[in-house]
Amino acid sequence: MLTRRRFLQGMASLTVLGSQLGALPAFAMPVTRGRNVPTDRVSRHVDVFVGTGGHGHTYPGPTMPFGMMQLSPDTNDSQWDGSSGYHQGDGSIMGFSHTHLSGTGAADMLDVLVVPAIGEVRLQPGDRQYDGVNYHSRFDGVRPGKTEPKGYKTHLKGYRSRYTQEQAHPGYYSVQLTDTKVLAELTATERAGIHRYTFQDSGEAHLLIDLAHGFHDDPKTPTKVTDAELKLIGNDTLVGSRVVHQWANGRHIYFALKVSRPFNRSTLYSNDAPLPSGSAQAKGIDLKAALFFDKADSAPLLVKVGISGVDVEGALRNLAAEIPAWDFDGVRNDAQEAWERELSRIRIDTPSDDIKRTFYSALYHTMVAPTLFSDTDGRYRGMDMQVHQLPAGQHNYSTYSLWDTYRAEHPLLTLFQPDRVPDLVNGLVRMAAESPAGPPVWPLQGIETVCMIGYHSAVVIAEAQAKGFTGIDYAKAWPIYRKRAMDDDYFGLAEYRKRGYIPSDLQNEAVSKTLEYAYDDWVMAHMADAVGEHGDAKALRERSRNYRNVFDKTKNFVRPRGSDGKWLEPFDPRAMGHSKKWRDFTESNAWQATFLNQHDVYAYMELFGGAKAFEQKLDALFAASSELPDDAPPDIAGMVGQYAFGNEPAHHVPYLYAYSGAHHKTQARVRMLLETMYLPAPDGLPGNEDCGQMSAWYVMSALGLYAVDPVSTNYVFGSPLLDRAEVQLGGNKSLIVQTQGNGPGKPYIQSVTWNGKPWTKSWISHAELTAGGTLSFQMGDKPNPSFGSALTDRPPAFGMPATQQAS
Repeated sequence: MLTRRRFLQGMASLTVLGSQLGALPAFAMPVTRGRNVPTDRVSRHVDVFVGTGGHGHTYPGPTMPFGMMQLSPDTNDSQWDGSSGYHQGDGSIMGFSHTHLSGTGAADMLDVLVVPAIGEVRLQPGDRQYDGVNYHSRFDGVRPGKTEPKGYKTHLKGYRSRYTQEQAHPGYYSVQLTDTKVLAELTATERAGIHRYTFQDSGEAHLLIDLAHGFHDDPKTPTKVTDAELKLIGNDTLVGSRVVHQWANGRHIYFALKVSRPFNRSTLYSNDAPLPSGSAQAKGIDLKAALFFDKADSAPLLVKVGISGVDVEGALRNLAAEIPAWDFDGVRNDAQEAWERELSRIRIDTPSDDIKRTFYSALYHTMVAPTLFSDTDGRYRGMDMQVHQLPAGQHNYSTYSLWDTYRAEHPLLTLFQPDRVPDLVNGLVRMAAESPAGPPVWPLQGIETVCMIGYHSAVVIAEAQAKGFTGIDYAKAWPIYRKRAMDDDYFGLAEYRKRGYIPSDLQNEAVSKTLEYAYDDWVMAHMADAVGEHGDAKALRERSRNYRNVFDKTKNFVRPRGSDGKWLEPFDPRAMGHSKKWRDFTESNAWQATFLNQHDVYAYMELFGGAKAFEQKLDALFAASSELPDDAPPDIAGMVGQYAFGNEPAHHVPYLYAYSGAHHKTQARVRMLLETMYLPAPDGLPGNEDCGQMSAWYVMSALGLYAVDPVSTNYVFGSPLLDRAEVQLGGNKSLIVQTQGNGPGKPYIQSVTWNGKPWTKSWISHAELTAGGTLSFQMGDKPNPSFGSALTDRPPAFGMPATQQAS
């Protein structure tokens, strides 16, 4: 089985090397380019560097909301903390590539690296700590105690990284490369990007285009590339393609690059050997091109690049359609306006600048994935590797981190991006129909990575269906997903159907797989009912209670069970498994997996001895020692006791107190996590960002809402952090969430009103919220244990109110 995480840890050295620059020419001053973010715009609160340190794995470069182009600097192209191509611990930049992943634990991409330089052409990147003889360039030329170069002024105060010569905001990035003496600026459209390079030395400049560059797990083993091609067209265009065999094995990428002034000469390289003078085309696996320009410092050099998953002609058309002119500032301003428009869908009030920055930085990161994966003419490369044509007005998407994002990212999108939901969900249905692997699990640019467990694309489809979204081909989805649930021999599913659990002596991560297949059964029951297959729905609902078969009542933990039906020994709830052969849990242990139940919480409580016993078990989770065994994966992070907030299976757990009637404990835990796990800083995330899920938890929880079971269409209250928020719901409707008596040390709900009327329940439905209205919370510094404690006020589970099932 392919695994999601590559446990090749190793933080970069924080060595910072710098050199003093001379005065920059007037046209090199980034403060004169474009315009700063006005103070009345919400986008000014976004810090794109959040998550670029620690283990957040985000990138700082420009992209559009849900765009195909992610144009960003690469500081590293291997190992776990290089998953996005960028880490704040690095002090040098390789160059600028056009595709990046946001916050993943497995990695790929970094396509078409562009390296601006003067002098000798250097064909190898060298060491990330900068060896001075390869094409890495340092970018921290200004260190504490040193004077900034004459004429260089920082702009966009509050949006810079730990490096004083690196600046960014949504849709724009700039950096001063101190060794090559180049000011680099980047901006983007949906399918194309434009670079602006200002060379501060005279002489002949060049651009190195490294088509061999890309992410690779082992620093000593290069990215595996096949079928690479480069072709020069005239003296201003370079096109090319390659097939990449990394995480998404067999991924196709095509590009078209144009420059704003003709190159006076060029050289193509294969395996770092120059091809004969005058060569205009190269084929192979390790290809590069160098384009040369006279009088480097005479004027900025602009480079625009279009990409496609279909063919070079598609890349050329995308480029021509989206960046027809050499108007860097116009593209930048359009990108800035697009981000302002999307970010303004949620407007908040709070006296805390840190909360504003954290909230809008998080909201920004919820919109960098999924990513567009169709051309301007509607063509896209499907999961069958064939080229398909979309109906007019539709779009295809990629980069669905579904094991993560079904939990909060997709529920959030149903609230504030409802017009985008049909495209996103239809994309999953198309993938399921086209893919030889069946229902998508972690699809990336036409390739199923088979990363993570379960098949949680079903959750996203069923949630949209349950919430009444139209224009989605649910009928097409059902037989494909039914085959997965009922027939496929897929990573233990046959054993699961046969025994009601997956034996841990036959399959790795069997306990977690059993629990997640049980949730997928619950989801599939909803799909079955919706298409009229009520017999299947009944069987699937009953099968969704298979979690009981891995729960040991004598231990009050889920645990590994053998093919003979016996519990496997030894058992330690902190351990990754019962033996060294493999793990019994997915990025978790028995402490964390014991609380994976999202759909049948009241019946599950009875296995512990009732609601009070379940509440006490939750208390024990948060109070236990945080010690982990040496073989624990790095994804188990953000520890509070044995609760691991830094990984997604734990995200709903604080909200489970609401089902036990102790909602005040949900309030306290959620507020603590909001205040301690997130900061508006590079190392400001408790774990991997995971394509928006880590940020979506913050956004939803700051609003006071969380979807424990997304297909139920209900949101459990938490502890709203904001004084006021207004969410644009679509259809000229809005949801206002407001608080009184809120602030530090006041996490507790005293009372709630909905549209001015008292509301005693600890939850509210999607249908009620999306009808529009005002949800008001009275907060205080002392708990009100009676709020949400009555059975009639607790959240429903298993499709029934608490009064029909809770003890």
